[in-house]
Amino acid sequence: RLILRRFVMGDAEAVFKNWANDPAVTKYLMWPTHESINESKGWCEHNVNSYVDEKYYSWVIILKILGEPIGSIGAVKFDEKTSMAHIGYCIGKAWWRQGYTSEALKAVVKFLFEKVGVNRIESRHDPCNPNSGKVMEKAGLKYEGLLKQADWNNQGICDAAYYALMADE
Repeated sequence: RLILRRFVMGDAEAVFKNWANDPAVTKYLMWPTHESINESKGWCEHNVNSYVDEKYYSWVIILKILGEPIGSIGAVKFDEKTSMAHIGYCIGKAWWRQGYTSEALKAVVKFLFEKVGVNRIESRHDPCNPNSGKVMEKAGLKYEGLLKQADWNNQGICDAAYYALMADE
């Protein structure tokens, strides 16, 4: 149902329209709601320019039937010493609770284990956003624990519920 591909500058309008301008989508994220398409253009430009690093893993999530980006997913942190990738994702509200984000996460997990050779894939969420944890579980990540007041997002300082999966699992 999905295509994951690298960002291109032409994605800015869909990024803005489909998720980045929606406070409900960005509520638990670490970047602010985009107030203008120029912010989305800047974000797309950042991603496009970052692809010079072959270890920069960030993609738009395209719904095949729609033919345009509906969200994004990527390794927001990559630690070579521990062979760990930390995954972040978001998707437009119109596509919540339809399994798209879990489907995208499963594909990224498979890619990072099989093609990149990472040992650990992790992600976290604010416990006030339990649906994000459900996405992680559906993609095979296992709950590891809760770190109290160890993170922050657009709501302020928050707890962090961690999930992970090892290559040998």
